Amino acid sequence: MTRKVADCRKSPSVSGCTLTISGEEEEVVRAAAEHAVSVHEHTDSPELREQIRAFLEDERVPA
Repeated sequence: MTRKVADCRKSPSVSGCTLTISGEEEEVVRAAAEHAVSVHEHTDSPELREQIRAFLEDERVPA
């Protein structure tokens, strides 16, 4: 299974957050949603989780 990555540096942020989360897709969506709520003051919702899911990238494995 391909690991997924959510990287706060790729999204505009007032706080300049640099957190990167990687793992299996559902783990990353859950952790990124929790992070978005606790740090970025978003409201957890199905829409937020879908936005996060669309934002995910495949993890690049070093050669």
